[in-house]
This record gives sequence, structure tokens and C-alpha cells, in this order.
Amino acid sequence: RAVALILLLLCVSGMRAETALYSVPEEAERGSFVANIAKDLGLTGEELSARQARLVPDGEKQYLQLNQHTGDLVVREQMDREELCGQTEPCLVRFEVLLESPLQSFRAEVSLTDINDHAPVFLNKEIVLKIPESAMPEARFLLESAQDPDVGNNSLQHYNISSNDYFHIYTRRRSDGRRYAELVLDRALDREQQAEVTFSVTAVDGGSPPRSGTALIRVVVLDTNDNIPVFTRSLYKVRVLENSAEDTPVVVVSASDLDSGTNGEIAYSIVQNSEENLQTFKINPGTGQIGLKKTVDYEETKTYEIDVQATDGGGLSAHCKVEVQVEDVNDNAPEVIITSLTSTLSEAAPPNTVVALFNVRDRDSGDNGRTSCELPGEQPFSITPLAADAYALVTSEALDREEVAEYNVTVRARDEGSPALSASKTLLVRLLDVNDNAPTFAQAVYTMVLSENEPAGTSLGRLSATDADAGKNAHVRYALEPPPPGAPAAASFVSVDTESGTVRALRPLDYEEVRAFEVAVRATDGGSPPLSAQAVLRVVVRDENDNAPVVLHPAPDSSAAVGEMVPRWARAGYLVAKVVAVDADAGQN
Repeated sequence: RAVALILLLLCVSGMRAETALYSVPEEAERGSFVANIAKDLGLTGEELSARQARLVPDGEKQYLQLNQHTGDLVVREQMDREELCGQTEPCLVRFEVLLESPLQSFRAEVSLTDINDHAPVFLNKEIVLKIPESAMPEARFLLESAQDPDVGNNSLQHYNISSNDYFHIYTRRRSDGRRYAELVLDRALDREQQAEVTFSVTAVDGGSPPRSGTALIRVVVLDTNDNIPVFTRSLYKVRVLENSAEDTPVVVVSASDLDSGTNGEIAYSIVQNSEENLQTFKINPGTGQIGLKKTVDYEETKTYEIDVQATDGGGLSAHCKVEVQVEDVNDNAPEVIITSLTSTLSEAAPPNTVVALFNVRDRDSGDNGRTSCELPGEQPFSITPLAADAYALVTSEALDREEVAEYNVTVRARDEGSPALSASKTLLVRLLDVNDNAPTFAQAVYTMVLSENEPAGTSLGRLSATDADAGKNAHVRYALEPPPPGAPAAASFVSVDTESGTVRALRPLDYEEVRAFEVAVRATDGGSPPLSAQAVLRVVVRDENDNAPVVLHPAPDSSAAVGEMVPRWARAGYLVAKVVAVDADAGQN
């Protein structure tokens, strides 16, 4: 059962509130009780509901849920502490309780308490150690560490080994709190008597009941090599800037060996004490130079502790530690996280109406992570602080949709790094209106051309009208106006599509009968009451060569032979007769 702890009393008289801390075990079932918010705020369930209390998470995912009627805070979605926070302790899920009328905000945190849901795991199931037979009792040998993502008592606590004649194990603690193991030699080894010693090592956590992981240790006994490598320092402390490129040198470790020949040749290696170290750093076996295998990020890991081993040609080894401090640079721009947004707003909304709630987060530290907010440009909105890094975007004056139908409100967050970084988030806020704009045709007169004899259904073109209103108030429908009494029924020649405004022929037209006609068209919006506008559609019929010429003289149907009299003295070029023909088509036709 989750235990809720109120560490600070909430102040309900202003816009800000002190932080309240609750706790719940990780992976608690959905619906698990966390706390009663109404009781902590000194409000009844009815007051909580009337003031439209709601939770605003400090992030994009909502893990908790508030019952407005009872004030109970319950688990909405199971939370895995290791997934959310890794090794960070405490693991906090932050949120705000927002009340309206008047607008108030109260910050709270839920601490996820760790449960023992992970057993320690060795990355290598078999660990091989090469130890010379000349090693003296009480000599210590560093073992590969087991990994346990749990924290506190549930994390790895100690190591033990199975019964053997040569070794016992000693559990030590690093500066960051993690445990590692050293194998301690109890009595001298004799390669001629036993070339290998095999036993198991077990890593045990402190959970109840405890969980464990096991690996096999195989000790290979080497022939005598009486000088071990010696490092110039047992601890190297270095700093590296985050975002340093791959292959950037970090430090050079150095060891020497008094032996000669292959027994004095030293090879350097990084001891596997964490998978993260292995993925981040590499070492030159010959020079001891440690470099980056990938860029490092201060926001993910601030300190690395690397165990380096120097091994001579005879198998003797020594160890040193390298502590790498990652230095923060201003490489993260602030993030503007919208937690609530009212994308449509009535133009009658009064000043101080909440439009959006948002948080500003910067993963950098110090001045690099300190942020401020602003609204560039002149718009009828302002920013109201609610709590640390939490803000409300509210209206600052009366709105008028007829002047501006929608706003692109840009929220800009800037940090205090050098140089400063900034980020913006643009919110689209649309204003709801009434039907106070009639449709408007793009042209007062539309002239369209139709070739004669075109079949019914032929498209002549498209009418276009727009309406400045929105939604159904802007939905335009088209229709032909009935002709006045006594006027030609031009509407029987064409039709207009109600939705698209496409004009089509109703039947073939004959240029020789109808050369052009006009008809009135009306565009009507979907408002209540509807508004409309009118335009003129003029249709010009284009001639086609559909009539053959007709000979008028001489008459083509004359049965008598046609003859013309020509004088005997007629010269060349003398006019004998004229043939007359006509064609009903126009132009070159």
C-alpha cells in the first residue's frame, strides 16, 4: 500500500504553491491509491470539481489520475523506476494541480520507491584470471563487477564464492556507492601441483528476499614472473568536455616492469566493470592512451570510473583507476512542452482566459539550464508564471475575429548560457465566429466558351466564391438564378454543380441558333440565417465547321443546261459568268 507523505503545507492563497511529496512503490497496479489531494488542499470534493481541478504532468506522459469527485490521486499507468530514472535517486514523478476561478497552481512530486525486481547479472558467465604461481598470500585480484539496475538496499550488496582451497573474496565500495569484488589469495599456488583452480562467484543484492547472479571463475596458474607492472599513479583524475568528438584523447596511463624480454612488455586494457564504460572508452594496448569511442553527454553521465589493467608478457598484472569528470557545455536548448492547449477560442472570450499550459525544461545545469520565457511580436496574449518552470498562456485583451481569424502564437524560451540557446514553440489558436460575412465571387462576370455540338455533360469551367467565415458558415453552395418572366430560358442550356461550382452543358448547342447567352448565379453559405452573393455567367458558343457551302447561282437544282454567250471578239480575261455560293458558318469556316 502506497504511503503518502506531506512534507510541505500547500499555500492556496496565490498562484504559486510549495511542493508536496508523496510516495508509491514502482510498478504499483493501475488504480492504486496514492493520496487524497482534496484533503491536502483543504477543499471538498464539490469544490475540487467546481474549480475544474486537473493534473498537468511534467512531461508528455500522464502516469497519475485525479478523481475530481473524491480528490483521490491514483495510479493511471504502471511506472518502472529503472526505466524512468535509471540509477538516479530519488526517482520523482512531478506534476501540478491546476484550479480555475481563480487560477491557482500547486506543485507536487511522487517518489517511486524501488522494489527488488532485478537480480545481479555478470556480463560474462566465465571469468578467466591468469595468476603467477609466485603470487604471495594476501595478494588481491580485481574481479569483473556484476550489474544490478535496482538502487538502495535492493542493489548489489556483496559477493561470495564457492568453497575452494586458495581464495576468499572481499567486497569493496566505490566512491559512487557501487560494490566491486577483490579476490584474495589465501595460500601460495603451485602450477606443477594444480594448473587451474575453478570455483563460482555469486553477487547478492539486499532485497527481501535477496536475488543473486552467478558466474564461473577459472584461475589459470602461470609460471614464475617475479616483477609485476607498476603504474606511475594509482589514480588518474581528468576532465573532458561533453560532446567531444570520437577518438578524442582523454589521458595516457603509464606503467613500467623491471623484468626484461617478453616479461617486461606491457599491454594495457580496460577492465570490464560496466557496459557503459566499455561502450564509451577505448585504450591503445601499446601506449596506454585512453580515447573516446563515442561522444559523452553531461546530462546522461557526469562521472566515469575506469579500471585499467597493465599486463606483462608473463601474465602479471597491476591496476589503476581513471576518474573522468565530464564538464557541462551549453549544448541543450530549452524545451517548451505543451501540457494543455485550447486550439479554438471564442472571440467573446474575456481577458485572462487560459489558452495553453506549458513547461520549460533545459537539461543543462547552472546558468546553462536557467531559463526565461517571452512572446515575440505584438499579440493579444501574455504569459503568466504558475510555478517553477510552469506557465500559462492567457488572453490579455478582447479579441475580434473580423480583424484576425487565427493567431500563430510563438512561445520562446531562452537559457542563460554563453552563448545563450533558445527554442520556440508555435501554437495555432483559431477564433470561433458568427456568420457575418457573405460569400464573395472571384469575378463579377464569368465568361466561358463552349464549342457548338458538344455533348451534354461537357465542362465549361468552374465558378469560385469564398467566404471569410469558418466551418459551416464558410461552406458555399452554388445555384442558377431563375430568369425573369419573359426572358429566354438560358438556364436550360447549362447547369452548375452545387458543391464544386463546375458549369456543364445540358445539351448540344447550335452556333447558328444561339451565339451567346447570360445567366445569373448565386453563391450561398451554410450559416443561419444564410448569406449570399450573385455574379453573371456569360457563355459564348464557338463556331465549328458543320455546314457545307451552298451554291446559289447558277441554281444547283436547274435541269436545263446552263449556257453563257461569249462574243467572238472576246479577249483573254473577258468576264463570262459569276458563280455565287454561301456558308452558314462563321469566320474562316
